[in-house]
Amino acid sequence: MTIPRVDLPADARLDTLAVREGLPPSPWGENSEALFITSSFVHPDAATAARRFANEEEAFVYGRFSNPTVTMMERRLAALEGTESCIGTASGMAAILMLVLGLLKGGDHVVCSQSVFGTTIRLFTDFARFGLQATFVPQADVDAWRVAMRPNTKLLFAETPSNPLTEVCDIAALAEIAHAGGAQLVVDNCFCSPALQRPVTLGADIVMHSGTKYLDGQGRVVAGALCARDEVVTQKFVPVMRTMGLTLSPFNAWVVLKGMETLSIRMVAQSERALAIARWLEAQPGVERVYHPSLPSHPQHRLAMAQQGGQGGAVVSFVVRGGRAGAFGVIDATRICSITTNLGDTKTTISHPASTSHGRLTEEQRLAAGITQGMVRLAVGLEDVEDLKGDLARGLSALT
Repeated sequence: MTIPRVDLPADARLDTLAVREGLPPSPWGENSEALFITSSFVHPDAATAARRFANEEEAFVYGRFSNPTVTMMERRLAALEGTESCIGTASGMAAILMLVLGLLKGGDHVVCSQSVFGTTIRLFTDFARFGLQATFVPQADVDAWRVAMRPNTKLLFAETPSNPLTEVCDIAALAEIAHAGGAQLVVDNCFCSPALQRPVTLGADIVMHSGTKYLDGQGRVVAGALCARDEVVTQKFVPVMRTMGLTLSPFNAWVVLKGMETLSIRMVAQSERALAIARWLEAQPGVERVYHPSLPSHPQHRLAMAQQGGQGGAVVSFVVRGGRAGAFGVIDATRICSITTNLGDTKTTISHPASTSHGRLTEEQRLAAGITQGMVRLAVGLEDVEDLKGDLARGLSALT
């Protein structure tokens, strides 16, 4: 027995894969992918069950590590990212934990951008108690990555664009450094999604996702995933899933699966709105600096446009006058934007990174990453741009 595949043309393009890849319909012939809510699966006889549990026969066995709805989501995301395989996890952080447990051991070394999500930094730092070594380097400094390499370096981990400064790293250059040192490159592709950026085409080995963000697209569920070669998924990550239970629920997988159907349309529309807001913010007297990859003022503008299909993504960060008090004033004056640290939603969200998403870091760590008390992060949704400008203007006007 083999789990069947959808009969699609070999040259099907991304937008088609986003709608069609998954599993064939059940005998009932449903057009919308089915949601399989079950903890276990029935086998025709004891011998078949034994073969399936021994991985001698491909089948759905137990909900902790296999489910048809989750498989549909995994196949669709792998197709969009251009990888052979994918494994879903309970969250984005669960995906990074699976990465560590599946690929690393005590004494191994990781080189990581100092600009990644704050909890990612904490995870790598906390694993020092188990002998894992980590060096954090400036995101866009290729030479710093190269210098940080050691004989025991096994993994390079980058988030591009980064959260919240939208710093962009040269994926191809980092892949070359990693492979020259016998290591693998992992890219967190949450901000761009495969609609804008496909890291494996630039040399990355593994693509990590928090499906909570743009893959879902409407702030409904928490989910994560790792996309990689089939042998990495089956030999390194699946055993961790079976043992540790970092399981993605079928319902959450189904929501992400359906979210991917509109991924490309949403990412382009939200990127366009974000650029319009970023240009407007640059002209506001209460704003000291704006970060968005589509702006010519962005330090990695050219690289971003080449890597991200000419789009800057939907996240805009900006620094206002007055430090923390000024940032809080702008945030609190909004009536349309949602004050929450999540992003990727069709609803625009606004947050103060230094006290929320990166609040558990030391001030020294935050400053090293370029996160000041006056920084505000805006994840632009699908509201009218003029309404969003007016929403921000209420708070910004008090700074001049």
